[in-house]
Amino acid sequence: MPERKIYTAQIVRAVQLSKQTRHLEFKVQAVERFDFIPGQFLSLVAPKEDREITRAYSIASAPYNASNFDLCLNRVDDGFFSNLLCDIQEEETIHFHGPHGLFVLRNPLKDSIFICTGTGVAPMRAFVQWLFPPDSPSRSQEREFWLVYGTRYEEDIYYRDYFEKVAAQHPNFHYVATLSRGQESWMGPRGYVQEHVRAIVEALPPERRTDLDAYICGLNNMVKANRELLAQLSFNKKSVMYERYD
Repeated sequence: MPERKIYTAQIVRAVQLSKQTRHLEFKVQAVERFDFIPGQFLSLVAPKEDREITRAYSIASAPYNASNFDLCLNRVDDGFFSNLLCDIQEEETIHFHGPHGLFVLRNPLKDSIFICTGTGVAPMRAFVQWLFPPDSPSRSQEREFWLVYGTRYEEDIYYRDYFEKVAAQHPNFHYVATLSRGQESWMGPRGYVQEHVRAIVEALPPERRTDLDAYICGLNNMVKANRELLAQLSFNKKSVMYERYD
């Protein structure tokens, strides 16, 4: 087997999304283009003592500026890579191989529900950027798309302004941010994502329910709960794509 090509990427911009979550933008060095499909992931590599550590991160953007990509990640107390990335400074670099993964939009496109919690929003942001590019015609083919995003607290709704802007500009994109522990001041949806997924599906005419795709990304318990729900709602297994973070 040929050796995997190792790329180098330099940090371009870092944004603190919440106390524990960071958005990072990188530019791949020494290439004219770095191509990937929205929804794919990269495997970052770095030495630690006498061994090499590898960690997979979903790309949080659609391809843009030829060789750029974004990541979205949490700081984990004992996480080697999460602390390395959360502490990365301007002009520092990372090494990685990829892109990898098959968690990508199906062709042909169907009406779809994107279901995620926490940093599972990363590939969903990539999907939405590709479907509704800011300076180009929509690629949505007039299909309907719902993004159901769940978290505990309002301050942890990542990329909220972006998704609300897309929803305001495109009537076929629907954004639902739901909180499981929202304060009294929160006037938006409450509860777990699967409750809102059920409501969306059951509100559709019966003939449309059997022609939907679902994409799920997040921790295992959430993924499992939504897969079970979609099975109850008569989704074909082949119409449910998922990626787990644990």
